[in-house]
Amino acid sequence: MEERNAGFWIRFAARFLDGLIFSLPLSIVIYLLTGEDVREGAGRTVVNILNILYAVLLPIFWNGQTIGKRICNIRIRKTSGAPLGIGTMLIRDGLIELLYSYTYGIAVLVSAIMVAARRDKRAIHDFAAGTEVVKDSYLDYDHAVHEGYGQEKNPLT
Repeated sequence: MEERNAGFWIRFAARFLDGLIFSLPLSIVIYLLTGEDVREGAGRTVVNILNILYAVLLPIFWNGQTIGKRICNIRIRKTSGAPLGIGTMLIRDGLIELLYSYTYGIAVLVSAIMVAARRDKRAIHDFAAGTEVVKDSYLDYDHAVHEGYGQEKNPLT
């Protein structure tokens, strides 16, 4: 039986594609508009804020996917089956970034090992937010209805 949870390499590829498609062009545009070095100071702050907004908001309105996740055919979902909301995504991709930055990358390494080694493929940020990343092929119509996809909902709750 094939696993439904997305493993390390496909999640890595989705994150890499997000960086290539969104973060890199964003950094170039900010540099061209402001002349700020996007690796430090105000330029870095602006890029970080916009990257977090991308990671938090796009999955709420795009059924658990960013551009990279859509290309890789994976999506974020709540383990409870509830729709993704702003609180969930702020914890998953906002607050957890603070943990990653304050541990000098150690938490990122631990998360990568967790995704590679754990049967459920969940990382620190997945546990903190109650989410998992699944292969999109496992979300058939009945499952999507159960998850709330396609139903009207307020994504800001």
